[in-house]
Amino acid sequence: MTSIEVSREIYELLTEIARRKGKSVEEIVVESIARDLDPRARIEVYIKLYEKYLREAEELYSKGDLAQAGEKYWGALTALLNVVAEREGLPHYTHRDLREIVEYLTEKTRDPDYSRLFSSAEALHANFYHGFMSRLSFEAHRSDAIKLIRKIREFLGLQ
Repeated sequence: MTSIEVSREIYELLTEIARRKGKSVEEIVVESIARDLDPRARIEVYIKLYEKYLREAEELYSKGDLAQAGEKYWGALTALLNVVAEREGLPHYTHRDLREIVEYLTEKTRDPDYSRLFSSAEALHANFYHGFMSRLSFEAHRSDAIKLIRKIREFLGLQ
């Protein structure tokens, strides 16, 4: 992994923007860069980000770091939702946009599991900030997040 240095003030601004949008600092930076790319390149960036977050989620999960793993599953899911948004011409810059993408999928496919599974996956994101989830609950929400990821991959035609 390569890194860059930014001043403390810039990092704090990025952190605040990420917190307000329900995203990671990395996602905020990627979004800023992606705006200057053509749509096909943006989709590739989001797919690579999805793959990275899913890999990291599984590694953290295997180490027992459930809060961090949950946030990485959330990141993988939101990266895939960004791919849907790019392909379907939908906005994807806020947490509300993510919910609206899920509602779009629900309506387009006539499958309410998109919405239900998303609500469950959101709990992994909240748990990262508030640490309220037992291992048993985490397992159930993780399973739902993985089911939703599979559904979205199928919708997108990704193997």
